[in-house]
Amino acid sequence: QVQLVESGGGLVQPGGSLRLSCAASGSIVSINEMTWYRQDPGKQREAVASITSGGATNYVDSVKGRFTISRDNVKNTAYLQMNSLKPDDTAIYFCHAGVIFSEHGRNRFQNIWGQGTQVTVSS
Repeated sequence: QVQLVESGGGLVQPGGSLRLSCAASGSIVSINEMTWYRQDPGKQREAVASITSGGATNYVDSVKGRFTISRDNVKNTAYLQMNSLKPDDTAIYFCHAGVIFSEHGRNRFQNIWGQGTQVTVSS
């Protein structure tokens, strides 16, 4: 069974930094695009940053210049470096990935979500 596990969330003061990790585990053959989403209670989940297997990145306007997404294809892990954090960045951050994995000798594809990690920016 393939799963994504996020880590690195926490409480930070405005202007501070956090680094989130999203580690995929299981019988992974390859991972396509990996995306960080966030959701605040009462709001829609929004895509924050994405990265393709080749390293092409995309960001929502509100985090450009402050957040950096990266990935390690050997470790099957994506990272989100968040700098100059603002109270508006407070949310649960989720990782999503399109994963090709091996099951009973065959390759299968599945879109997978992690369980989320809380980021709180407050003084």
